[in-house]
Amino acid sequence: MKRLLPQSLPSWILLILIAGLLTTQIATLSIVSRDRTENNDVLELFRLSERAYTLVKVLHAAAPSDRLLLASALSNTANPLSMSDEPTVTSAIASDDSLAELEDVLVARLSAFGVTDARIRRVSNRISSGPEKSPSAPDPDVGIVERQLSDIAENFSQSAGLTASIKFKDNQWLNFSTSIAPEPPIFTVQTVPLFGAVALVVIAMSIWATRRLTAPYRALERAVKRIGEDVKSPLLPEFGSSEYRLAARAVNAMQLQLREYVADREQLAAALAHDLRTPLTRIRLRLELLRKSPLRQSLTHDLNDIEAISRSVIDFATYEIVDEEQERIDFWSLVDSIADGFPQASFDGTAQALRGLICVGRPIALRRCVTNLVNNAVTYGERAHISLKKSGADILLTIRDQGPGIPQAKLNQVFQPFRRVDDSRNRQTGGFGLGLTIARNIARRSGGDITLCNEPEGGLRAELRIPLAA
Repeated sequence: MKRLLPQSLPSWILLILIAGLLTTQIATLSIVSRDRTENNDVLELFRLSERAYTLVKVLHAAAPSDRLLLASALSNTANPLSMSDEPTVTSAIASDDSLAELEDVLVARLSAFGVTDARIRRVSNRISSGPEKSPSAPDPDVGIVERQLSDIAENFSQSAGLTASIKFKDNQWLNFSTSIAPEPPIFTVQTVPLFGAVALVVIAMSIWATRRLTAPYRALERAVKRIGEDVKSPLLPEFGSSEYRLAARAVNAMQLQLREYVADREQLAAALAHDLRTPLTRIRLRLELLRKSPLRQSLTHDLNDIEAISRSVIDFATYEIVDEEQERIDFWSLVDSIADGFPQASFDGTAQALRGLICVGRPIALRRCVTNLVNNAVTYGERAHISLKKSGADILLTIRDQGPGIPQAKLNQVFQPFRRVDDSRNRQTGGFGLGLTIARNIARRSGGDITLCNEPEGGLRAELRIPLAA
């Protein structure tokens, strides 16, 4: 059931608007239909009352012997009229309150003309006495008005009606019927296109309004992604609905806090770089004075490790301090120049189609990202095979080595700072577990990512995806 429900805010808003539109249309049509039926009933009772008054007045003025001929002359198919000694309406009890009240009104109104009793009943749809006519093509010789009048007369003759029997003082009964005008259908050939057009206009305007209302939220989504790539990106403009302004204000506050955090880290890195360099230099100078000491070699080795560790920490803390502007980068040229710097690396990038793969990013940072990946491959896997291709809307850089690979459980752990497969700090086998961390952070800030997987035939495969420039 959940699969059938909308999954996005614009879809939900549109569904609610359409459901509201349908509910409003149905309710409106129901109200209009009910009111029209009630008004039509009152109108038909009024028509019967006026016809009764006119007929009684005319027949009362005529001699009793002439009433039969006069009634016959006034009668027609749609509204039959007769004079008799027995009423057509045999029951003296009205079928509903409105007819009973109308009977009393007629007796009171017509008493001056010798009327002593009135009976009114409803008649269901009458059946035409003639044979049923099959639909046929309209006669071209018959005009539109004549055809419409003929159709109306036929509908009246077959529609429901009211039958009245009115008694005079001489015990003669006036019997007549009136046809009730058939209610035109709400949905006709003319109204259905109108309803459809109105619904389409409302739906189209709803879609347009929904897109306008939700557009700021799509901008908010892009802005949040951009913060992950560059914390120094411009703040979100606070405009639109109050809900969006609150959300934008919260995102801007979060971005400012992140900027302060990064600034504090930059200051810490600068202080470490300054404060560590001076004492380490003094220690190295003093070691030069211990040329004959048996501890000089071990102390020098320890000092080199301390300097290497401090450089790695400073590099990790300051790799994004460099305020680079984003540029259009020829990624093939970037990879080709890096591969030339590693004798153990081979780059399969001679295909002409691979040249001209352009991305947008920070040149120094991307160079460092690719260099870290290649260096990691030649350090742990002896050789690195580099390939480059276009994959959809991305540039896919693949680096394969010939090393032992990484246990499946540790493929994601190696991206964490200071985490290495051998969990050691042995300088003979590499750095201090920061190369892959820095590389993936740079890739993600460029809109891409890095993934690692073991090759079935042995070795590790690293894939770098970077979006192609628009």
